[in-house]
Amino acid sequence: MLDADFFRRWMTTAAASVDREAERLTALDSPIGDADHGTNLHRGFTAVASALETEAPQTPGAVLVLAGRQLISKVGGASGPLYGTLLRRTGKALGDAGEVSEEQLAAALREGVDAVMALGGAAPGDKTMIDALVPAVDALGDGFAAARAAAEEGAVATTPLQARKGRASYLGERSIGHQDPGATSSALLVAALADTAEADGE
Repeated sequence: MLDADFFRRWMTTAAASVDREAERLTALDSPIGDADHGTNLHRGFTAVASALETEAPQTPGAVLVLAGRQLISKVGGASGPLYGTLLRRTGKALGDAGEVSEEQLAAALREGVDAVMALGGAAPGDKTMIDALVPAVDALGDGFAAARAAAEEGAVATTPLQARKGRASYLGERSIGHQDPGATSSALLVAALADTAEADGE
């Protein structure tokens, strides 16, 4: 079972990963976006880590709702609302339980991903964060490591695609040949989840 401490460590691990990879995310965003994805996410996840230190929510759902609220308020562009919706909806789906199972987390994450698709209008194959998140959720039933591998494969697989949603879609065929930064950062979030589980021996 996964408790609030597990979810806090997932978010702080994600924050450390974004801190480490921010320049790469911005470099990926430069040719097909506004060259600010890494900077924006770094600001948001830094705020998440800080808020978790001061507020210490007591349930898994509350951890994710707090994280989502921080991302919505601190991150500019589309990333804040999309990532914030992902975490808030997942947290609300987990409810008030003090501990949740891996199966409950998988089901809640699917609700979160569905909410992101509804908000952004993107589907798999559109060259967005959805291309990493959907395979990850599909694979989560086979374990956290399987979800991480699926997310990373999904992010890499955006490279030959032409963007159909988001800022990159304005470039048309010029978006082909670039790995999507949103899918890449989503894979980092899933990898942070797997790293947290591995540290716990899950």
